Amino acid sequence: MKNLDVVALCGSLRSASLNRRAIRLAQEVMPSHMAIEELDWRAVPILDADALAHGYPAPVAALRTRIRAADAVLIATPEYNFSIPGGLKNLIDWLSRGEDQPFDGKPVAIVSASPGPLGGARVQYDLRKVLLFVNAMPLVKPEVFIGGATAKFDAETGACTDATTRDFVTKQMAAFAGWIAAVQRMQGSTAPARP
Repeated sequence: MKNLDVVALCGSLRSASLNRRAIRLAQEVMPSHMAIEELDWRAVPILDADALAHGYPAPVAALRTRIRAADAVLIATPEYNFSIPGGLKNLIDWLSRGEDQPFDGKPVAIVSASPGPLGGARVQYDLRKVLLFVNAMPLVKPEVFIGGATAKFDAETGACTDATTRDFVTKQMAAFAGWIAAVQRMQGSTAPARP
């Protein structure tokens, strides 16, 4: 079975973010042939077309290269004001510039964690629209919304203490591995013949 290289983006920059804890949970329960590396995007500036005219800033160029090389992307994000956090949207906007943008044909899984009861459901719907526009391949099911998340992760260690949440994320990561393989097979079968 092919090893899968997955990169993760956390929609919150807070070190103790519930969504960073969701990434850690995914790393704990992922299939044995999958590796998940969380990427640091704190140095990405606000998108500025004048700056882009001089090329990608170094942090953006490095992220584009790393995401393009990965088999897939996991996004764990909170919901801010009923939608996508501004920083995460800015990151996607930077990454999506240019014909060689790294989301093209890339399998993506989404998880959201929130102290509220909906678990970030609205951010996932908006994020899916953006991902479809950049031609990503979002995993449809199972969806994972971690509502009441403050009570589901240990306040000091960040470990998931809720068996149901652990089970949901385990099933999602197994489905994600299958989805990555399916997308790769599809892309392999439709790849143009090389001369």
